[in-house]
Amino acid sequence: MGDRFLPVVSWRVWGVVGVALNFAGLLFTVWARVHLGRNWSGAVTLKQDHELITSGPYRIVRHPIYTGLLLAFAGLAVARGEWRSILGLVIMALSFWLKLRIEERLMVEQFGSAYETYRRRVNALIPFVF
Repeated sequence: MGDRFLPVVSWRVWGVVGVALNFAGLLFTVWARVHLGRNWSGAVTLKQDHELITSGPYRIVRHPIYTGLLLAFAGLAVARGEWRSILGLVIMALSFWLKLRIEERLMVEQFGSAYETYRRRVNALIPFVF
């Protein structure tokens, strides 16, 4: 139990790095949530007078709340240094991927070519990669 992908001797270094990543991820998530404002919902739904937000953290990735949470979970995995933390991160990433696919379809239905243009310009979760 607790097989590690990082050695125990480096815990102080990796613990600090992990906590920094966790904090950065949470800050990014909060920035995205605040920037999204009244358009935010815990359930996949459109609000009345829903707007397409493409500024702030939404210039960097299309789903910055998920990006921030994944960065925070990655920080926890690095701080713990255990493989089971990586498994948890993968499970969270898969669940966010499934949810964002539903959100993407809804956004295309609502905003059409404007969202398609945005989607071609901005990656979903990882800037410049994916």
